[in-house]
Formats: sequence, structure tokens, C-alpha cells
Amino acid sequence: MPKSRAQKSAMLKGLTEKVGRSKSVVFATYNALGVKDTEELRKLLRAEDGELLVTKKTLLNIALKDNNIEANIKPFDGQVATILSYSDEVAAAKILGSFQKTHKDKIDFAGGILEGKYIDKNSVIALSVLPSKQELYARLVGTINAPISGFVNVLAGNIRGLVNVLNAVKDSK
Repeated sequence: MPKSRAQKSAMLKGLTEKVGRSKSVVFATYNALGVKDTEELRKLLRAEDGELLVTKKTLLNIALKDNNIEANIKPFDGQVATILSYSDEVAAAKILGSFQKTHKDKIDFAGGILEGKYIDKNSVIALSVLPSKQELYARLVGTINAPISGFVNVLAGNIRGLVNVLNAVKDSK
């Protein structure tokens, strides 16, 4: 049954608000993705403060235009799923990337939006293989800590050497 103009207007208002508050958006083309698989993906996204929406391309284009985002979704083949990430810029792409590994023939990257700009399929794929924010923080801390750790090990080495010499002298007497 077709939706009334008021229903479409309410959907558009909600979609515009969600796109406006999301940190990143990933578009995915899909076919033959069953209810069970869709619910599995939605569950994974909810755990990372994300959301999966399936809307008409026309409404999605209007919502993007209302948020001053230059993107055209119409050329994408088939049905388009919109994956929104509200807390982490990379989470949506990472989750879809890991989900796609087990559902290769059913869902594929189509493009996305990051920092209010449209990014192509290859850029979204590159985002999906990036380490998480926590991993990057850990690497940064490790990199900052490395010179200090090395310095401490060098100083401890001298003391260790002195202790070994003293132990050798003790053993020989």
C-alpha cells in the first residue's frame, strides 16, 4: 500500500535528522539479503551505536540535500541500505566490511559520507580496514612510550651488568 504524503514527510524529517547527527554514513547495495541476515547486521550496528535504514533513493537524496551534502544515490544499482554511525566515524564501514566477508554475494559497498563530503566505494573500503580508534590510541601511546622504555632498559642494563659482575666476584671467592 502506498504511503501518504504526510507519512513520507514524517519519514523524510526523521531521515534528515538522523543523517544530520551521524558522524558517517555508508551506502550498501544488496540483493537476496534475508530477514535473518538483516537483523544480524542491525544487531551488530546497534552494539556500536549505529543504525541500518532502508529507504527510497529519492527520499535519501532529499535528506542529503537538506543536510547540504552533495551526493546522488540514484545511480546505485538495486536496493540501497543506509548505514549510519553516530559515535565513531569508522564503525559503520568496519562492521559492514566484516559482515560482507561472510555475506560476499549479498551485500556490497556503494559509497559513503564522511565529514559532510561524499566518498566513493574505494574510500569506504579503505576505511573498513583501518584499525579502530582504541587500537590507534594504543599505538600512539606505545609510540610515545617507546623512547622512555628504551632509555629505562639501557639504564637497567648497566645496573644488571654490575650485579652480574658482583655475583661473579662473590662466586669466585
